[in-house]
Formats: sequence, structure tokens, C-alpha cells
Amino acid sequence: MANSPPDTLHLDDYLPYRLSVASNRVSRLIARLYQDRFGLSIWQWRVLAILGAQNELTAGQVAKRAAMDKMAVSRAVSALLARGLIVRETSKHDARARILSLTETGMGIYTEIAPLAREQEQHLLGGFSADDIKFGMQFLQALETRAAALAGEES
Repeated sequence: MANSPPDTLHLDDYLPYRLSVASNRVSRLIARLYQDRFGLSIWQWRVLAILGAQNELTAGQVAKRAAMDKMAVSRAVSALLARGLIVRETSKHDARARILSLTETGMGIYTEIAPLAREQEQHLLGGFSADDIKFGMQFLQALETRAAALAGEES
């Protein structure tokens, strides 16, 4: 914008905004696979997917792994518990820790959705070369690591 002051923020050229828009669009695309069929929100699916990939985590570990707000994780966990898709048990190693894991029903939903999500990912990436995809994944990982470091968090 030729007449804009030099410090004007143009969202279309602002990386955090572009990442957010891309994330929202991709999340909505994938959400079509599970919202109508299974009645899962995006946040509930993320919790289910994380537990499907690495069972037996605390809610805090889930939040950290997904970089999700703890309140969003708490609401998703409550809904999944109420539906019998996950269980919460006291840790065998630490009586203060509450461990989440998928129930048989939750695992069944995960195993049904996961291949569909991977297929959708393949459609999404279909126009990109293997090198483009590799670079994109490396860039995103480096960006996540850098953001965590700047925020004083572990990546």
C-alpha cells in the first residue's frame, strides 16, 4: 500500500496471520471428516488424535503437545469422558497425576478417522513436490521451536 505509513501492519503479509488463516482452513477441511459423522469438535478430535498416537498422557501433556490452551483441553476432555471415548485414571507412578487414555470406542473412532485424515492430507499436498513438502515441514518445525524459545517454553 503506497500511501500507508511504514509501520502499518498488512495482515496479508504478516506471517502469524497467514499461519492462522491456513491452520483454520485446513482444520475446517479435516473437520468435515469427523464433525457430522462423530459429533466431535476440532478440539475433541485433537485430543483423541493425540491419545490415539500416544496413549496414556495427562491433560497437561496433551495441551503441551498440541500447543492448546489448557481450558480448551479441559473442555474437550470433559466432553470425551462424558461420551465414554476416553477414561481418566490415577497414575501408577504418581498418585497426583491423572492419566488419560482412549476407550475401545474411542480407539475405534480414531482408527476410522485417522486414515481418512491422512488421505485428506494427501489431497491437500497433491500439488506440491516432495522437496516442497520436506522444506515446509522443516520450516514449520523450526518456526515452532523458535516461537517456543522466544516464549520461554520447551518445544
